[in-house]
Amino acid sequence: MTKDVLVSISGMHEEIVAVTPEVEDENEAIEVVTPATYYLKNGKHYIVYEEVVEGTSGVIKNRIKINGDECVEIVKSGLSNSHMIFEKNKKNQTFYKTPYGQMLIGVNTRHLQVDFEEDKIAVQIDYELDVNHEPMADCKIRMNIVSKDSGKFSVLS
Repeated sequence: MTKDVLVSISGMHEEIVAVTPEVEDENEAIEVVTPATYYLKNGKHYIVYEEVVEGTSGVIKNRIKINGDECVEIVKSGLSNSHMIFEKNKKNQTFYKTPYGQMLIGVNTRHLQVDFEEDKIAVQIDYELDVNHEPMADCKIRMNIVSKDSGKFSVLS
């Protein structure tokens, strides 16, 4: 894997609470494609990128840490701050800080799969999200990290 990579991150959540037709339309996947920096340190894979937030002058710095196929961490700092840890069959909690306040977030990882190739890392995470101990949504994250020059980049669906 080269230092310069492209990252595609697709996230989707299905509300656990009663769904109205208006909310059902909001359950579509959201995808971000961005350039990033990759490095390998002490056997762990790191992907670092910045996320621009519409309507503000600030950014969110993101760091994804992949520890084999057992644990994935997503750390956000800047306009919002969080440290989400996804471990197979384990629930982790963190505080999610936004400009509007702080929430206690719980992630109960139901499925975690990481596939490594020479110029590509593919990640699949399925988890239950709760906010302040109240079940909120069933969620999926799909990540595709590819060396810029490999020619293997594809947008997730």
